[in-house]
Amino acid sequence: MEDIIIPSGIKIGSYNDEYTGVTVITCNKGAVAGVDVRGGAPGTRETDLLRPEKAMEKINAVVLSGGSAYGLASACGVMEYMRERGIGYKIGKKVVPIVCGAVIFDLNDKEYHYPTAEWGYKACEAASDKNVSFGQVGVGKGATVGKIRGLAHAQKSGLGAATVKAGGCVVTAVVAVNAMGDITDGKGNILAGATGNKGSFLDTERCLREGKWFTLLTGANTTIGCVMTNAKLTKVEANKLATITHNAYAKHISPVHTDFDGDTVFTLNTGVRRPYDFILLQVAAVEAMGRAIMNAASGAEYEIKYCKEESVEEDSSAK
Repeated sequence: MEDIIIPSGIKIGSYNDEYTGVTVITCNKGAVAGVDVRGGAPGTRETDLLRPEKAMEKINAVVLSGGSAYGLASACGVMEYMRERGIGYKIGKKVVPIVCGAVIFDLNDKEYHYPTAEWGYKACEAASDKNVSFGQVGVGKGATVGKIRGLAHAQKSGLGAATVKAGGCVVTAVVAVNAMGDITDGKGNILAGATGNKGSFLDTERCLREGKWFTLLTGANTTIGCVMTNAKLTKVEANKLATITHNAYAKHISPVHTDFDGDTVFTLNTGVRRPYDFILLQVAAVEAMGRAIMNAASGAEYEIKYCKEESVEEDSSAK
């Protein structure tokens, strides 16, 4: 697998049981952030404050969690972890960590299993910028794709990641793929998705066009991810980057942004250097997210550890 480079100042940690989990992306010193939420069934936290016109410029963490709306509670554990260490927005003698998040629906067992505040806390304790696990871990533990015929004919997915360098910057995408649709290579070839009785792919989009709805699991989906860069971006640019990154969802998830998905992209930008050209950064974000989506699909059967620490000199032109 390709190396994954985590931008300076950012750490990633996960915690899970055998059913579901949570993955936290932390930036103790704060990062300029953006978000774009699509589809008809989102489950999110603190996304309004990321709008360009809102006062808050930086956030401290993005939490990607399983457990549907129940999983939003995991962000409270992240806040407690950071509060204890004085991380967050200072107001007088108080501190308020700014923690955003989104969830996927993976309540697939007959019993309820979902991340709690304690899980978010433990994910923070595990956070690192070196040896980070991907695959069937954290928020990716209960992820599946291709659910038009029910879970019996769906396939496991996971937590994927990929890094692209462009415009003098590092762009890394992390994503939990839990789509209603199939995962493709961007050229129409299905990599993971709904299968027929003989194990071959059904092609979810074709089935929908032909009116073959089978046992579609309404609301039991959603793909959530985060693009991290060492770029120095404005809040407006951070939101634009989140918007353009949805092109990767559209390229590799078929169909995407349906009424049964709450697809969300966050961006975290640590502000080390200014990109040579913002368009190059946008192209890199789409490429990184596309690779991460495919890695999530292919990483379902094994756990992979392929991170290395970033070493980048600060660009004097960004000062």
